[in-house]
Amino acid sequence: MQVQAEHIIASYLRPQPHTVLHDLSFTVKDREVVGVTGPSGCGKSTLLHILAGLHSDYSGTVLLDGSIPDPKVHTIALVQQQYGLLPWFPVKKNILLPSKIRHAQTDCELFDEVCHVMELGHLLERYPHQLSGGQRQRVALARAFCRKPQLLLLDEAFSALDIATAERCRKLFRELWQRSPVTTVMVSHNPEEIEQLCSQTLVIAGSPGRLVSVVDGHIKAGELRRILTTLEEDEH
Repeated sequence: MQVQAEHIIASYLRPQPHTVLHDLSFTVKDREVVGVTGPSGCGKSTLLHILAGLHSDYSGTVLLDGSIPDPKVHTIALVQQQYGLLPWFPVKKNILLPSKIRHAQTDCELFDEVCHVMELGHLLERYPHQLSGGQRQRVALARAFCRKPQLLLLDEAFSALDIATAERCRKLFRELWQRSPVTTVMVSHNPEEIEQLCSQTLVIAGSPGRLVSVVDGHIKAGELRRILTTLEEDEH
C-alpha cells in the first residue's frame, strides 16, 4: 500500500480549538518502513490517527492506494505503547480478536508462523497480567501481523520496554516483517531504533508541528540525534 499525504493541517476542537499539524506533505512507498520523530507534543501521534482513519478534523489530502483512510475499507493495524490487550482474554484470543470481530476465518498457518517468530507458543493460554512488558508487546505485534494489514502503524511501540527487551522485540519484529513485508509508519524518539528499522525518516517539530526534514535512506543514529538535539534547543 502506498500512502500519499499533501498539505495536511490537523486540529483538535477540545478543550479549545487548536492546530496540531501544519502543511505536512510526504509519500510512503509500498512495503516501506518510515520513521516519524521529533520533540514531544508536535503532533506525531495525531498523524498516525489520521492515517488510521481515527482523526477526521484535518484539511488536505491523505490517500491510501488512492482512497481516503477508512478502517471499514482498509486493513490498518495500530500498535500503541500500552499494548491494548483485553485483560479478560488469554493471549490466543487477544491475537485472534480482530478476526473474530470481522467474522473472518482464522489463517491457522499464519497464526502458527507469527507465534513461532514472536516466541509466543508457550504463552497462548496465559492472561495479560501474567506477562512481562516485552511479552505483552510481542502479543500486540502478533495480533497486528495476524490481521494481514495493508498498513501497519506503530506509536512508540517499544518505548516502555527496558533497553535489552526493546532490542529483542525490534529484532523479532524485523524478522517477522521480512517474512511478511507491510507498509509501516512508526513514531519513535529512539535514533537507534529508526536507524535499524526505517528506510525514510520524517522529522516534525514546532507547535503546530511542521515537517522540517525528510531523510531518504537509512539515517545514522548519531546524525538523527544531532538533529533532534538542535530542534529541542531551538524550542527552548
